[in-house]
Amino acid sequence: MRSIDFSLYSSIKIGPKVRVFRIESIDEEFERFKIVGGANNILVSPNPPPMAVLGKSFDYIRIEGDELIIGGATPTGKVVSFCKKHNISGLEFLSRLPGTIGGAVKMNAGVKEYEIGSMLKWIRTYEGVVPKERLNITYRNSGIENIVYEAGFKLLSGYSEDLRRRLLSLRTNQPKEPSAGSCFKNPKSDYAGRLLEAVGLKGHRIGDMAFSPIHANFLVNLGKGDFFDALKLIELAKKRVFEEFGTVLEEEIIII
Repeated sequence: MRSIDFSLYSSIKIGPKVRVFRIESIDEEFERFKIVGGANNILVSPNPPPMAVLGKSFDYIRIEGDELIIGGATPTGKVVSFCKKHNISGLEFLSRLPGTIGGAVKMNAGVKEYEIGSMLKWIRTYEGVVPKERLNITYRNSGIENIVYEAGFKLLSGYSEDLRRRLLSLRTNQPKEPSAGSCFKNPKSDYAGRLLEAVGLKGHRIGDMAFSPIHANFLVNLGKGDFFDALKLIELAKKRVFEEFGTVLEEEIIII
């Protein structure tokens, strides 16, 4: 067990101080826990369910045959460094995309047209190895309900520093305040940020929480933001966008 203060640990700087279980082996009993990983895309309530993090035994990267095998607790930044060192292509987009591989796979993380699902071959859960073909991978979603202990990826040569820098440049308009990244998934053929701006929510503030005046789809903490004000903004955004456009916004941020 370890104690985590989510008001310090999470990227949005909101949440209680709670005891979190550390998982060091694969077992079905751990499925009752909510895995928080690097806490980069989550909003934790004052009374969360039992939570856990994968321990150091799941922080590794190795090459086996024609596969790149990565532990679920491995930070994404570490993966990019490994790929650069070993001239491996396909995962450059993970640069400065915070979190761990387990979380990145679960949310099918990506930047623009690049996403982790296109490189994924299989995952390992308590049930064993599950091939990608058995998963329901869609935009910013994998359909995975179980803990991802390990994942196997295509091993492609030709790391591109130019691609890494170009993808980073696409994120220069992201706000600097604490946030959990994009608040909503982009609807098909549209952008959540455009819709939020169109209904007058860009820069809109409740307490110390706001939709950023820089990028409307970023829910930011301006100082002492709390869970309930964040939730009010999320619900307000969904209501206004649906009333104006008939579009149902789906959260990308994970509410625990």
